[in-house]
Amino acid sequence: MSFTVALIQGDGIGPEIVSKSKRILAKLNEIYSLPIEYTEVEAGDRALARYGEPLPKESLKIIDKADIILKGPVGESAVDVIVKLRLMYDMYANIRPAKSLPGIDTKYGNVDILIVRENTEDLYKGFEYIASDGVTIGMKVITRFASQRIAKVGLDYALQRRKKVICVHKANVMRVTDGLFAEACRTVLKGKVDYSEMYVDAAAANLVRNPQMFDVIVTENVYGDILSDEASQIAGSLGIAPSANLGDKKSLFEPVHGAAFDIAGKNIGNPTAFLLSVVMMYERMHQLSNDDRYLKAAKALENAIHQAYREKKALTPDVGGNGTTDDIINEIFNKLS
Repeated sequence: MSFTVALIQGDGIGPEIVSKSKRILAKLNEIYSLPIEYTEVEAGDRALARYGEPLPKESLKIIDKADIILKGPVGESAVDVIVKLRLMYDMYANIRPAKSLPGIDTKYGNVDILIVRENTEDLYKGFEYIASDGVTIGMKVITRFASQRIAKVGLDYALQRRKKVICVHKANVMRVTDGLFAEACRTVLKGKVDYSEMYVDAAAANLVRNPQMFDVIVTENVYGDILSDEASQIAGSLGIAPSANLGDKKSLFEPVHGAAFDIAGKNIGNPTAFLLSVVMMYERMHQLSNDDRYLKAAKALENAIHQAYREKKALTPDVGGNGTTDDIINEIFNKLS
């Protein structure tokens, strides 16, 4: 089974890490005879400046025909790109692993957490209003359907891991909305895995106190966005944090981190999160096609990244090294086989 991928470079360090990573994508295509066709499309701040809209119509035409979207970080127009695409294609499951890599010294030891975030509801639905002068209102939307759907995704991942799920919410304050989310999670998860619940403020505190107590976290959109950034930093750096936005018809893969305009053009941006997102993309392709070539490519790329980190020769500044983007790309490229 072949795949067409719409490739978005993004903004800030995005064009650097994506363009420099393309030789790795090409090598994996060659080694494993992957029938993947990449088509670059413009989206984000640069597209807004050039065309007057962050998601130009021509880009949307290509994205609509593509099987999968792979993107770098987008800048200030992120809400008009990634949030819009998530809603447009009902990519309802945001999968964010926070996993330590060899060679990165952290005070937390080995961290391996998977955050399963509902991706289409909550305050990020974008229903905001000016009620009167100086008064604004944002609507939090939670439905039983979406809550049960994301709980089922969490269950699937938990059964492949350590069979432990913590549902994170704030139902002691938001008794109606978060109460519904918690109830939906209980109906799906209780009795099938080691299931518990935690208020979001307690979860944030416990992540820095004892991250090893977590395996799979199932949570709402806003909480998942915040907690995944925290968990990624605990695991080592936002620069190593990948993510998948999964839907029944289309999926999108991207690094968790932002555009990092302060280091753009300096050749020190970390491409690891983008490349680990590629690993997740290959795994999704294997899931959809049952073609082992994609799984082999995923494992090869992940192993090459781990080897490069284990040797510590080319690590970028965000993970304690002195290397450049080119250095770590070259190390990973040379370890592919």
